[in-house]
Amino acid sequence: MCCEQPFNTSRVRPSFKKATVTDSDFCIHYKAVNPDYYVVRVCPYCGFSFSESFSESMTAKHKSDYYEKLGRSWNALDLTGERGWNEALQSYKLALLCAQIKGEKDRVIAGLLHHIAWMYRYKANKEQESRFLQFALDAYVRVYEVEGTDVNNARLMYLIGEINRRLGNYHKAVLWFGRVINDKSIMDAAMIRASREQWVQTREDMLAAQMELPEEMKQGSS
Repeated sequence: MCCEQPFNTSRVRPSFKKATVTDSDFCIHYKAVNPDYYVVRVCPYCGFSFSESFSESMTAKHKSDYYEKLGRSWNALDLTGERGWNEALQSYKLALLCAQIKGEKDRVIAGLLHHIAWMYRYKANKEQESRFLQFALDAYVRVYEVEGTDVNNARLMYLIGEINRRLGNYHKAVLWFGRVINDKSIMDAAMIRASREQWVQTREDMLAAQMELPEEMKQGSS
């Protein structure tokens, strides 16, 4: 995309994608090979890293900015073959830098930050997971502020609620889940159901933390 040199990169065959469980924020855990390790493509020649979500256009300024900030110091690292956790994390962090340099949309950056949080979840690193969940949350909120009122994006609203819940921001989580549940224009049955389930989960979280429940929760189910 940047140096325009063609290269091959590894992907996981569909037959090898064996999921075991999906978390409430859509993080999928796999039995053996994790296809999430191969989402990011890393050019072995110039180091520019990207996913399918990146915009295809790359201007001369994008390229010069990339070479100035990252490309000049690229050490010809080859991440095109089999990846373990470390290589996968490195590829996501490279893609995040490239997305920021290229000025990709907040939705793309939010997705990368969320995936990095998942990478740390796979290793049960709570501190780093929470750190990147917060970064992802901030980016998702920016997405909503820019486009959320124009598009009926129940999944985005649900995600903002769920990440708030995971970070212990229970009152904010309740508000976001409530928006999905109560907005009559939302027709996404799966997200309405998920929001109801996580609204109940948030209530249980607050009771477990001995927190004061908001009025709508004292009255029973939403």
